[in-house]
Amino acid sequence: MGSGLTVAVFGAYGHTGRFVVAELRERGFVPVLSGRDADKLKVLAESESGLDARPASVDDPASLDRALAGAAAVINCAGPFATTAAPVIEAALRAGIPYVDVAAEIEANVDTFAHFADRARAAGTAIVPAMAFYGGLGDLLATAAMGDDWTAADEAHIAYGLNGWHPTAGTRTAGAVSRQRRGGRHVRYANGQLEYHDDELPALEWPFPDPMGPRAVIGEFTMADVVTIPSHLSIPEVRTYMAVEAARDLSAPDTPAPAAVDERGRSAQTFLVDVVVRNGGAERRAVARGQDIYAVSAPLAVEAVHRILTGRTRTVGVASAGEIFDAPDFLRALSAHLSFEVRG
Repeated sequence: MGSGLTVAVFGAYGHTGRFVVAELRERGFVPVLSGRDADKLKVLAESESGLDARPASVDDPASLDRALAGAAAVINCAGPFATTAAPVIEAALRAGIPYVDVAAEIEANVDTFAHFADRARAAGTAIVPAMAFYGGLGDLLATAAMGDDWTAADEAHIAYGLNGWHPTAGTRTAGAVSRQRRGGRHVRYANGQLEYHDDELPALEWPFPDPMGPRAVIGEFTMADVVTIPSHLSIPEVRTYMAVEAARDLSAPDTPAPAAVDERGRSAQTFLVDVVVRNGGAERRAVARGQDIYAVSAPLAVEAVHRILTGRTRTVGVASAGEIFDAPDFLRALSAHLSFEVRG
């Protein structure tokens, strides 16, 4: 599958980074371990026999160049992406290789589209931000729901039915950075643009499909889908919702980090992502189900790299998952990691 191609993983020793390294190896790629902490890299390299460890800092472009030397692509798993995305993208552009990240930070993803679109397109290089559970999966589902015949829709709704959420330290740090960047305000995508506001987030009930059924959610619990979906789909209203249980876990300071329950290292967390697009009086729905939002980000990112390197893409430059890939085909390719269906 990977044919022995080398893929650099920046932030390889992090929670998601370890899943990405394992997925790359399983698919026949050769990961190059990189990140800012040389000691953590050394420990990881000792556990991953035969892999090269290359410490690098976002403040040292030469170290990033060494980390990416000879690589066919790079996957950035190191948050906060407000700090890491731009330097690693710059290094990827210097190396002439594609870049994929797993950023869930709304503002960091906005920056990637704003700052690198022209340069990446001119270079003929693919840069795919938010190629993860948040941002990438919702975009793929919304694109699949639109089908080949809807070129626009009035609204898109992405509801996250998580049975709980044990956040990693990286998730907490990234969330703090995002809150700081937006001055503690909330954000939503309405009227064709991002709107920052201080309104209280509404408590709602979302009609998840069976067997989950109706469940309490927090409305306007805005995730990276509000960047990825409007980047290529003409939808002026994009709203996201989070199951109350997961929102409470995330906000509680004492919620522990994820704990492995199987041989893959996945936690017991389950998810159902329900995407509804509406156009006039018509409605279409796409649904995905699986286990562990961090673990599933690895096959999403690695499948993206595989398709880019094998020429199964629809554009170049900065592009979200739904724009650059055949969304239904991409989701079907992940059948070992999640189930997927389109309704209506």
